[in-house]
Amino acid sequence: MSSTLLLAFALMLVLEGLMPFIAPAAWRETFRRLIQFSDGQIRFVGLASMIVGLAMLLVFS
Repeated sequence: MSSTLLLAFALMLVLEGLMPFIAPAAWRETFRRLIQFSDGQIRFVGLASMIVGLAMLLVFS
């Protein structure tokens, strides 16, 4: 179980690092736009990504 969690964490880090590596200007602009969102909008984005992730876990496992 712990090795699976570590592999999942490692994959997350690889995927999170792709955008700043490939397109740093676009990544910077994305964060410039994000800091202008209200707390509610940021929470909605977080909730939506958690729901999509949970759905993917259910479908692919």
